[in-house]
This record gives sequence, C-alpha cells and structure tokens, in this order.
Amino acid sequence: MAPVLQSSQPWVEKYRPKQVRDVAHQDEVVRVLTNTLETANCPHMLFYGPPGTGKTTTALAIAHQLFGPELYKSRVLELNASDDRGINVVRTKIKDFAAVAVGSAQRQGGYPCPPFKIIILDEADSMTEDAQNALRRTMETYSKVTRFFFICNYISRIIEPLASRCAKFRFKPLSDEIMSSRILHICDQEGLNLDSEALSTLSSISQGDLRRAITYLQGAARLFGSSISSKDLLSVSGVIPVEVVEALYAACKSGNFDLANKEVNNIIAEGYPVSQMLSQMMYQMSRKLEFARVWLKQISV
Repeated sequence: MAPVLQSSQPWVEKYRPKQVRDVAHQDEVVRVLTNTLETANCPHMLFYGPPGTGKTTTALAIAHQLFGPELYKSRVLELNASDDRGINVVRTKIKDFAAVAVGSAQRQGGYPCPPFKIIILDEADSMTEDAQNALRRTMETYSKVTRFFFICNYISRIIEPLASRCAKFRFKPLSDEIMSSRILHICDQEGLNLDSEALSTLSSISQGDLRRAITYLQGAARLFGSSISSKDLLSVSGVIPVEVVEALYAACKSGNFDLANKEVNNIIAEGYPVSQMLSQMMYQMSRKLEFARVWLKQISV
C-alpha cells in the first residue's frame, strides 16, 4: 500500500500531554505535582528515570500550566544540556536569564503566573562537573526569582550539591500495557491498522520508551501506509530481530561454547551492530529477571 499523506508535525509533539494530570503511569509524581500546581509555589525539581517515560513532558506541562501561552516565552528557558553543557553556557545563557527580575504574582488569562521564572535543563546528566558546580552558585544567587527543573536519565551523574537542592521525582518504566494503550489510541486517531503481532513488536523494540515507539510508528506510517506489519516496524527501527537476540541469549545460557560461537558468527555475518546487540541483550535479561522476581513474589504469598 502506498504511504498515506500526513501532517509534517512529529507525532511525539502532536500527542504530547498538555497537562500534568494526563501523563501516563506516573501516578505518584502526578499526584504530588498537581498539589504543587494548586499553590503555584514550585521548588527546584529533579526528574529522573528511563527515557521516554514523561519527564520532559511533565516539566513542559508544569511551565505551561503556570504561565500560559502569553508569558511562557518570557518566563521559561528550555535548554538541552547535552548540546549546551559547558561552563560558558552557565555563565551566559543561564545566568543572564536567571538574573532578570520579574513582576509580582498576578493571574493572567486564568493562569497563576507566579513571580519567578523557570529554566528547564534536559539531559542535565550530560553537563560537565565544572558546569554543574557553576550552576549550583547560580541557583543559590537567584533562587528567589528562578526555579530550575533538571531532567536526566541517571541521577548518579548529578552532583550532590545540585541534587540536594531539588525535590526529586522518579519516573518509572512504562509497562507494555500502558505502551500498547497509548499506541492504539494514536493508531485510532491516525487511521492506522496495527495487528497484535506488530503491536507486540513495537513494544519490544521500543524497550519501554514511548517517545521511541511513537517515532517508529510515524516512520512506518510514512513509508508503508496505513497497514503496518511487524516487518515494517523492524525495518524502520534498525533494531535486531527479537528471535536473533533470543537465539544468542539461549546459546549463552546453555553453556555450549560451539552453539554460542555459531550464533555470534551468524550475527557478524548479518552485520548487526555489536552495541545494538548488547543493548538488546541487556534489556532482554532485565525483563526476564523482573519476570522471575514477580513470579517468586507470587508463589511466596
């Protein structure tokens, strides 16, 4: 089937939740932040957890709900710390924005508009240690007029003086059920046909990352049209087929060197990237360990 004509807007943005309460599968985070929004008195915040679980979406939703569309651009600074991660960025962009004074709190258009600005630092764990130390001093100096939202995958890469100044929110990995529900909603909205095998494949290759799943889905829709198969998704994702990963896992688990060596040679012959194979193997092992933990918990009751 020929590809269907679609809007150029990325579906990740099109279907991004606009309010904190709409963020999926992060009930505790949503509950606490909803109460925080009612008072409009936000502390510095640190959002951490696996990619594609709603961290950036939540930070953006808070900012939009506090300031609305009119004040958003003047009150919110968004930076991707993996691109702007050196000390010079802290000394220029961040410090200059943090130092700007704001007016007193006054509701506008139904939005609280509290008397502070927000700096959102995505992928903050990519910042150098020198930049983080400089940022700590900036936080201390301008805390009355500026709030910092740090977003990272690995909280261990954030220096303690920064982390200790923030309210911490852990984002849990998304379950297959939550992923499938959201994907099916998008398919319904976009008029796509995704069978159960393709849905299972999409959940597997996305490894709990909803953003990645939506990107793969849109890519497949553009290339293959409204009926999308498991094979279509594998071709646009560039990941290694699950059966190949399973075969290597089983060979390693068997302890049979010749069998494992044969599977490795097959992988080399197919030209699969080693880093991708290791990543998928680790994910496969973590899923099996999690299943074993749940099973042991159930039989011990």
